[in-house]
Amino acid sequence: MRILLVGAGGVGGASAAVAARRGFVEAMVVADYELGRAEAVVAKVGDPRFVAARVDAADRGAVEELIRAHRVDAVLNACDPRFVMPLFRACLATRVTYLDMAMSMSDVASGRMLGEEQFALAERFAEVGVLALVGMGVEPGLSDVFARYAADHLFSEVHAFDVRDGANLAVPGRGFAPPFSIWTLIEECLNPPVVWERGRGWFTTEPFSEPEVFDFPAGIGPLECVNVEHEEVLLIPRWLDAQRVTFKYGLGAEVIGVLRMLHELGLDATTPVKVRAGDGYAEVSPREVVAACLPDPATLEMTGTTCAGVRVTGLGPDGAPRAVYLHHVVDNEWSMREYGCQAVVWQTGVNPVVALELIVTGVWAGAGVRGPESFDARPFLDLLTAYGSPWALREDRIMEP
Repeated sequence: MRILLVGAGGVGGASAAVAARRGFVEAMVVADYELGRAEAVVAKVGDPRFVAARVDAADRGAVEELIRAHRVDAVLNACDPRFVMPLFRACLATRVTYLDMAMSMSDVASGRMLGEEQFALAERFAEVGVLALVGMGVEPGLSDVFARYAADHLFSEVHAFDVRDGANLAVPGRGFAPPFSIWTLIEECLNPPVVWERGRGWFTTEPFSEPEVFDFPAGIGPLECVNVEHEEVLLIPRWLDAQRVTFKYGLGAEVIGVLRMLHELGLDATTPVKVRAGDGYAEVSPREVVAACLPDPATLEMTGTTCAGVRVTGLGPDGAPRAVYLHHVVDNEWSMREYGCQAVVWQTGVNPVVALELIVTGVWAGAGVRGPESFDARPFLDLLTAYGSPWALREDRIMEP
Protein backbone atom coordinates (compact mmCIF):
# COMPACT_ATOMS: atom_id res chain seq x y z
CA MET A 1 0.00 0.00 0.00
CA ARG A 2 1.19 3.50 -0.90
CA ILE A 3 0.18 5.94 1.84
CA LEU A 4 0.13 9.71 2.08
CA LEU A 5 0.43 10.76 5.72
CA VAL A 6 -0.59 14.40 6.10
CA GLY A 7 0.62 15.96 9.35
CA ALA A 8 4.07 15.37 10.83
CA GLY A 9 3.27 16.33 14.40
CA GLY A 10 3.16 14.00 17.38
CA VAL A 11 0.45 11.66 16.11
CA GLY A 12 1.73 11.65 12.54
CA GLY A 13 5.22 10.88 13.74
CA ALA A 14 3.89 8.02 15.86
CA SER A 15 1.94 6.54 12.93
CA ALA A 16 5.08 6.70 10.80
CA ALA A 17 7.13 4.96 13.49
CA VAL A 18 4.57 2.15 13.72
CA ALA A 19 4.15 1.83 9.94
CA ALA A 20 7.92 1.52 9.43
CA ARG A 21 7.79 -1.87 11.17
CA ARG A 22 5.06 -3.29 8.90
CA GLY A 23 5.67 -5.05 5.62
CA PHE A 24 2.36 -4.03 4.01
CA VAL A 25 3.66 -0.46 3.58
CA GLU A 26 5.09 -0.15 0.06
CA ALA A 27 5.73 3.58 0.42
CA MET A 28 4.77 6.41 2.76
CA VAL A 29 4.90 10.10 1.89
CA VAL A 30 5.10 12.15 5.08
CA ALA A 31 3.76 15.61 4.26
CA ASP A 32 3.47 18.74 6.35
CA TYR A 33 3.10 22.50 5.88
CA GLU A 34 6.57 22.77 7.42
CA LEU A 35 8.85 20.61 5.29
CA GLY A 36 11.41 20.45 8.09
CA ARG A 37 8.96 18.63 10.36
CA ALA A 38 8.24 16.04 7.66
CA GLU A 39 11.95 15.59 7.00
CA ALA A 40 12.60 15.10 10.72
CA VAL A 41 10.01 12.30 10.89
CA VAL A 42 11.48 10.60 7.83
CA ALA A 43 15.00 10.91 9.21
CA LYS A 44 13.93 9.46 12.55
CA VAL A 45 12.27 6.49 10.85
CA GLY A 46 15.34 5.87 8.69
CA ASP A 47 13.50 3.73 6.14
CA PRO A 48 13.97 4.12 2.35
CA ARG A 49 10.25 3.55 1.81
CA PHE A 50 9.54 6.91 3.51
CA VAL A 51 9.93 10.31 1.83
CA ALA A 52 9.09 13.85 2.94
CA ALA A 53 7.02 16.44 1.12
CA ARG A 54 5.56 19.87 1.76
CA VAL A 55 1.82 20.44 1.42
CA ASP A 56 -0.76 22.88 2.69
CA ALA A 57 -3.54 20.64 4.01
CA ALA A 58 -6.05 23.45 3.42
CA ASP A 59 -5.22 23.44 -0.31
CA ARG A 60 -7.30 20.63 -1.78
CA GLY A 61 -5.74 21.02 -5.22
CA ALA A 62 -2.22 20.68 -3.86
CA VAL A 63 -3.22 17.55 -1.94
CA GLU A 64 -4.73 16.04 -5.09
CA GLU A 65 -1.52 16.75 -7.01
CA LEU A 66 0.53 15.02 -4.32
CA ILE A 67 -1.80 11.99 -4.35
CA ARG A 68 -1.43 11.62 -8.10
CA ALA A 69 2.32 12.30 -8.18
CA HIS A 70 3.04 9.50 -5.70
CA ARG A 71 0.35 7.09 -6.92
CA VAL A 72 -1.18 7.01 -3.45
CA ASP A 73 -3.67 4.31 -2.41
CA ALA A 74 -4.73 5.84 0.92
CA VAL A 75 -4.52 9.15 2.75
CA LEU A 76 -4.03 9.17 6.51
CA ASN A 77 -5.07 12.51 7.96
CA ALA A 78 -2.99 13.30 11.06
CA CYS A 79 -3.86 17.00 11.09
CA ASP A 80 -6.14 18.80 13.50
CA PRO A 81 -9.88 18.96 12.61
CA ARG A 82 -9.62 22.24 10.66
CA PHE A 83 -8.17 20.34 7.71
CA VAL A 84 -10.55 17.40 7.57
CA MET A 85 -12.77 18.59 4.73
CA PRO A 86 -10.10 19.60 2.17
CA LEU A 87 -8.34 16.25 2.63
CA PHE A 88 -11.65 14.38 2.66
CA ARG A 89 -12.77 15.99 -0.61
CA ALA A 90 -9.36 15.43 -2.19
CA CYS A 91 -9.73 11.70 -1.58
CA LEU A 92 -13.21 11.70 -3.10
CA ALA A 93 -11.92 13.53 -6.18
CA THR A 94 -8.96 11.18 -6.64
CA ARG A 95 -10.85 8.08 -5.50
CA VAL A 96 -8.41 6.93 -2.84
CA THR A 97 -9.10 5.56 0.63
CA TYR A 98 -9.36 8.15 3.40
CA LEU A 99 -8.73 7.75 7.15
CA ASP A 100 -8.77 10.28 9.96
CA MET A 101 -8.56 10.33 13.74
CA ALA A 102 -10.78 13.36 14.31
CA MET A 103 -13.90 14.14 12.30
CA SER A 104 -15.13 17.35 10.69
CA MET A 105 -15.80 20.12 13.17
CA SER A 106 -19.12 20.98 14.73
CA ASP A 107 -20.60 24.47 14.66
CA VAL A 108 -22.55 25.66 17.67
CA ALA A 109 -24.19 28.59 15.84
CA SER A 110 -25.69 26.47 13.06
CA GLY A 111 -26.23 23.31 15.10
CA ARG A 112 -23.97 21.28 12.84
CA MET A 113 -22.68 18.17 14.60
CA LEU A 114 -19.28 16.50 14.54
CA GLY A 115 -18.82 14.62 11.28
CA GLU A 116 -22.00 15.98 9.71
CA GLU A 117 -20.14 17.45 6.73
CA GLN A 118 -18.50 14.10 6.09
CA PHE A 119 -21.65 12.02 6.35
CA ALA A 120 -23.34 14.43 3.93
CA LEU A 121 -20.98 13.00 1.27
CA ALA A 122 -21.51 9.33 2.24
CA GLU A 123 -23.58 8.51 -0.85
CA ARG A 124 -21.00 10.04 -3.18
CA PHE A 125 -18.20 7.97 -1.61
CA ALA A 126 -20.37 4.85 -1.93
CA GLU A 127 -21.26 5.62 -5.54
CA VAL A 128 -17.61 5.78 -6.61
CA GLY A 129 -16.63 2.79 -4.47
CA VAL A 130 -14.30 4.68 -2.12
CA LEU A 131 -13.96 4.04 1.61
CA ALA A 132 -13.70 6.90 4.08
CA LEU A 133 -12.96 5.44 7.51
CA VAL A 134 -13.59 8.26 9.95
CA GLY A 135 -12.64 8.51 13.62
CA MET A 136 -9.97 5.77 13.48
CA GLY A 137 -7.64 6.90 16.26
CA VAL A 138 -7.91 5.70 19.84
CA GLU A 139 -10.88 7.82 20.96
CA PRO A 140 -12.63 7.78 18.59
CA GLY A 141 -11.36 4.61 16.99
CA LEU A 142 -10.29 1.82 19.30
CA SER A 143 -13.11 2.72 21.69
CA ASP A 144 -15.59 2.16 18.82
CA VAL A 145 -13.94 -1.18 18.03
CA PHE A 146 -14.39 -2.15 21.69
CA ALA A 147 -18.07 -1.21 21.49
CA ARG A 148 -18.57 -3.45 18.45
CA TYR A 149 -16.72 -6.33 20.10
CA ALA A 150 -18.88 -6.05 23.22
CA ALA A 151 -22.10 -5.93 21.21
CA ASP A 152 -21.10 -8.99 19.14
CA HIS A 153 -19.49 -11.19 21.78
CA LEU A 154 -20.23 -10.09 25.35
CA PHE A 155 -23.85 -8.93 25.50
CA SER A 156 -27.27 -10.04 24.36
CA GLU A 157 -28.60 -6.53 25.02
CA VAL A 158 -26.61 -3.33 25.54
CA HIS A 159 -28.00 -0.62 27.78
CA ALA A 160 -25.13 1.86 27.58
CA PHE A 161 -21.80 2.49 25.90
CA ASP A 162 -19.90 4.88 28.19
CA VAL A 163 -16.47 5.83 26.86
CA ARG A 164 -14.11 6.82 29.67
CA ASP A 165 -10.60 8.22 29.25
CA GLY A 166 -8.12 8.86 32.04
CA ALA A 167 -4.42 9.08 32.79
CA ASN A 168 -1.88 9.87 35.49
CA LEU A 169 0.55 11.47 33.05
CA ALA A 170 2.68 14.33 34.32
CA VAL A 171 5.09 16.72 32.61
CA PRO A 172 7.79 17.72 35.11
CA GLY A 173 8.02 21.48 35.52
CA ARG A 174 4.73 22.23 33.75
CA GLY A 175 1.29 22.61 35.26
CA PHE A 176 -0.49 22.64 31.89
CA ALA A 177 0.93 20.86 28.85
CA PRO A 178 -1.66 19.08 26.67
CA PRO A 179 -0.34 15.76 25.30
CA PHE A 180 -2.08 16.42 21.97
CA SER A 181 -3.22 19.38 19.86
CA ILE A 182 -4.60 22.31 21.89
CA TRP A 183 -6.99 22.89 18.97
CA THR A 184 -8.50 19.46 19.54
CA LEU A 185 -8.60 19.87 23.32
CA ILE A 186 -10.39 23.22 23.13
CA GLU A 187 -12.89 21.98 20.55
CA GLU A 188 -13.71 18.88 22.55
CA CYS A 189 -13.94 20.48 25.97
CA LEU A 190 -15.46 23.91 25.39
CA ASN A 191 -18.11 22.98 22.84
CA PRO A 192 -21.42 21.69 24.28
CA PRO A 193 -21.02 17.95 24.97
CA VAL A 194 -23.22 15.57 23.02
CA VAL A 195 -25.15 12.65 24.55
CA TRP A 196 -27.28 10.10 22.68
CA GLU A 197 -30.36 8.41 24.11
CA ARG A 198 -32.83 6.07 22.48
CA GLY A 199 -36.07 7.89 21.78
CA ARG A 200 -34.43 11.28 22.14
CA GLY A 201 -31.50 11.06 19.75
CA TRP A 202 -28.56 13.43 20.07
CA PHE A 203 -28.72 16.34 22.47
CA THR A 204 -26.23 18.66 24.15
CA THR A 205 -25.46 19.51 27.76
CA GLU A 206 -23.32 22.14 29.44
CA PRO A 207 -19.52 21.82 29.19
CA PHE A 208 -18.01 19.68 31.97
CA SER A 209 -21.47 18.42 32.98
CA GLU A 210 -22.48 15.27 34.89
CA PRO A 211 -19.25 14.76 36.88
CA GLU A 212 -18.63 11.21 38.07
CA VAL A 213 -15.71 9.38 39.64
CA PHE A 214 -14.43 6.50 37.52
CA ASP A 215 -11.82 4.02 38.75
CA PHE A 216 -9.23 3.48 36.00
CA PRO A 217 -6.97 0.40 35.88
CA ALA A 218 -3.16 0.12 35.63
CA GLY A 219 -2.57 2.10 38.81
CA ILE A 220 -4.25 5.26 37.53
CA GLY A 221 -7.07 4.97 40.04
CA PRO A 222 -10.21 7.06 40.56
CA LEU A 223 -10.57 10.28 38.54
CA GLU A 224 -13.43 12.73 38.22
CA CYS A 225 -14.75 12.51 34.65
CA VAL A 226 -17.00 15.02 32.88
CA ASN A 227 -18.93 15.17 29.61
CA VAL A 228 -17.12 16.58 26.60
CA GLU A 229 -17.97 16.66 22.90
CA HIS A 230 -16.60 13.55 21.21
CA GLU A 231 -17.03 11.55 18.02
CA GLU A 232 -17.96 8.20 19.57
CA VAL A 233 -21.32 9.59 20.61
CA LEU A 234 -21.94 10.56 16.98
CA LEU A 235 -20.65 7.27 15.54
CA ILE A 236 -21.71 4.38 17.77
CA PRO A 237 -25.51 4.90 17.51
CA ARG A 238 -25.30 4.78 13.71
CA TRP A 239 -24.32 1.10 13.78
CA LEU A 240 -24.90 -0.33 17.27
CA ASP A 241 -28.03 -0.61 19.37
CA ALA A 242 -28.07 0.81 22.90
CA GLN A 243 -30.16 2.95 25.19
CA ARG A 244 -27.48 5.58 25.86
CA VAL A 245 -24.02 6.60 24.60
CA THR A 246 -21.72 9.03 26.44
CA PHE A 247 -18.12 10.19 26.48
CA LYS A 248 -16.33 11.55 29.54
CA TYR A 249 -12.75 12.68 30.13
CA GLY A 250 -10.88 12.44 33.40
CA LEU A 251 -9.57 15.97 32.95
CA GLY A 252 -9.04 17.01 36.56
CA ALA A 253 -9.92 20.30 38.21
CA GLU A 254 -6.70 22.05 37.14
CA VAL A 255 -7.14 21.41 33.41
CA ILE A 256 -10.82 22.36 33.57
CA GLY A 257 -9.82 25.58 35.31
CA VAL A 258 -7.30 26.47 32.59
CA LEU A 259 -9.80 25.78 29.83
CA ARG A 260 -12.46 27.87 31.53
CA MET A 261 -9.98 30.71 31.89
CA LEU A 262 -8.99 30.52 28.21
CA HIS A 263 -12.66 30.78 27.34
CA GLU A 264 -13.30 33.69 29.71
CA LEU A 265 -10.36 35.60 28.21
CA GLY A 266 -11.42 34.84 24.66
CA LEU A 267 -8.20 32.94 24.00
CA ASP A 268 -10.09 29.96 22.61
CA ALA A 269 -11.42 32.09 19.72
CA THR A 270 -10.37 31.38 16.14
CA THR A 271 -11.40 34.72 14.61
CA PRO A 272 -8.27 36.88 14.15
CA VAL A 273 -7.87 39.99 16.30
CA LYS A 274 -5.69 43.01 15.58
CA VAL A 275 -2.60 43.28 17.78
CA ARG A 276 0.34 45.64 17.80
CA ALA A 277 3.37 44.21 15.99
CA GLY A 278 6.52 46.31 15.75
CA ASP A 279 5.59 49.67 14.26
CA GLY A 280 2.29 48.42 12.91
CA TYR A 281 -0.44 45.87 13.49
CA ALA A 282 -1.06 42.24 12.64
CA GLU A 283 -4.14 40.02 12.77
CA VAL A 284 -3.73 36.76 14.66
CA SER A 285 -6.05 34.06 15.94
CA PRO A 286 -6.04 33.96 19.78
CA ARG A 287 -6.07 30.18 19.70
CA GLU A 288 -3.03 30.15 17.43
CA VAL A 289 -1.22 32.30 20.00
CA VAL A 290 -2.07 29.79 22.73
CA ALA A 291 -0.84 26.94 20.53
CA ALA A 292 2.40 28.78 19.78
CA CYS A 293 3.07 29.32 23.49
CA LEU A 294 2.61 25.65 24.38
CA PRO A 295 5.24 22.97 23.77
CA ASP A 296 4.92 20.64 20.79
CA PRO A 297 3.13 17.53 22.16
CA ALA A 298 5.63 15.33 20.33
CA THR A 299 8.49 16.77 22.40
CA LEU A 300 6.94 16.42 25.85
CA GLU A 301 8.90 14.43 28.40
CA MET A 302 6.20 12.77 30.49
CA THR A 303 5.83 10.13 33.12
CA GLY A 304 2.87 7.88 33.79
CA THR A 305 0.23 5.88 31.99
CA THR A 306 -2.79 6.64 29.81
CA CYS A 307 -5.94 4.53 29.53
CA ALA A 308 -8.69 4.59 26.88
CA GLY A 309 -11.75 2.40 26.96
CA VAL A 310 -15.49 1.92 27.02
CA ARG A 311 -17.67 0.69 29.88
CA VAL A 312 -20.53 -1.40 28.55
CA THR A 313 -23.57 -2.27 30.62
CA GLY A 314 -26.53 -4.46 29.77
CA LEU A 315 -27.44 -8.13 29.72
CA GLY A 316 -24.85 -10.82 29.12
CA PRO A 317 -25.35 -13.82 26.82
CA ASP A 318 -27.11 -15.62 29.69
CA GLY A 319 -29.55 -12.74 30.18
CA ALA A 320 -28.02 -11.69 33.51
CA PRO A 321 -26.97 -8.06 34.17
CA ARG A 322 -23.37 -7.43 33.22
CA ALA A 323 -20.89 -4.53 33.21
CA VAL A 324 -17.43 -4.60 31.65
CA TYR A 325 -14.70 -2.07 30.92
CA LEU A 326 -12.76 -2.86 27.74
CA HIS A 327 -9.59 -0.81 27.73
CA HIS A 328 -6.14 -0.19 26.31
CA VAL A 329 -3.25 1.06 28.42
CA VAL A 330 0.03 2.57 27.28
CA ASP A 331 2.89 3.34 29.64
CA ASN A 332 4.90 6.37 28.58
CA GLU A 333 8.22 4.77 29.53
CA TRP A 334 7.44 1.82 27.24
CA SER A 335 6.32 3.89 24.23
CA MET A 336 9.35 6.18 24.52
CA ARG A 337 11.73 3.24 24.83
CA GLU A 338 10.17 1.20 22.01
CA TYR A 339 9.16 3.91 19.53
CA GLY A 340 10.52 7.23 20.77
CA CYS A 341 6.95 8.58 21.06
CA GLN A 342 5.04 9.78 24.10
CA ALA A 343 2.16 7.58 25.20
CA VAL A 344 -0.85 9.62 24.07
CA VAL A 345 0.31 10.22 20.51
CA TRP A 346 1.49 6.61 20.15
CA GLN A 347 -1.81 5.25 21.45
CA THR A 348 -3.62 7.39 18.88
CA GLY A 349 -1.24 6.79 15.98
CA VAL A 350 -1.05 2.99 16.14
CA ASN A 351 -4.73 2.38 15.42
CA PRO A 352 -5.04 3.79 11.88
CA VAL A 353 -1.98 1.76 10.90
CA VAL A 354 -3.70 -1.40 12.14
CA ALA A 355 -6.79 -0.39 10.16
CA LEU A 356 -4.77 0.22 6.99
CA GLU A 357 -3.28 -3.26 7.26
CA LEU A 358 -6.75 -4.77 7.56
CA ILE A 359 -7.89 -2.75 4.53
CA VAL A 360 -4.96 -3.69 2.29
CA THR A 361 -5.41 -7.39 3.14
CA GLY A 362 -9.15 -7.17 2.44
CA VAL A 363 -10.20 -8.12 5.98
CA TRP A 364 -11.96 -4.77 6.28
CA ALA A 365 -13.63 -3.85 2.99
CA GLY A 366 -16.39 -1.54 1.85
CA ALA A 367 -17.25 1.88 0.54
CA GLY A 368 -18.91 5.02 1.80
CA VAL A 369 -18.32 6.97 5.00
CA ARG A 370 -18.00 4.47 7.82
CA GLY A 371 -16.96 4.39 11.45
CA PRO A 372 -14.76 1.71 13.06
CA GLU A 373 -17.76 0.04 14.72
CA SER A 374 -19.17 -0.81 11.27
CA PHE A 375 -16.47 -3.51 10.84
CA ASP A 376 -15.79 -6.82 12.59
CA ALA A 377 -13.84 -5.99 15.75
CA ARG A 378 -12.07 -9.28 16.39
CA PRO A 379 -9.50 -9.06 13.54
CA PHE A 380 -8.58 -5.56 14.64
CA LEU A 381 -8.06 -6.51 18.28
CA ASP A 382 -6.07 -9.61 17.29
CA LEU A 383 -3.80 -7.54 15.04
CA LEU A 384 -3.36 -4.79 17.64
CA THR A 385 -2.17 -7.48 20.06
CA ALA A 386 0.19 -8.81 17.38
CA TYR A 387 1.63 -5.29 17.11
CA GLY A 388 2.75 -5.77 20.72
CA SER A 389 0.06 -3.70 22.41
CA PRO A 390 -2.61 -5.94 23.96
CA TRP A 391 -5.97 -4.77 25.27
CA ALA A 392 -7.82 -5.93 28.40
CA LEU A 393 -11.30 -6.51 29.82
CA ARG A 394 -12.37 -5.85 33.40
CA GLU A 395 -15.61 -7.14 34.88
CA ASP A 396 -17.21 -4.27 36.78
CA ARG A 397 -19.71 -4.06 39.59
CA ILE A 398 -23.30 -3.85 38.39
CA MET A 399 -24.63 -0.37 39.14
CA GLU A 400 -27.85 -0.47 37.16
CA PRO A 401 -31.18 -0.97 39.00
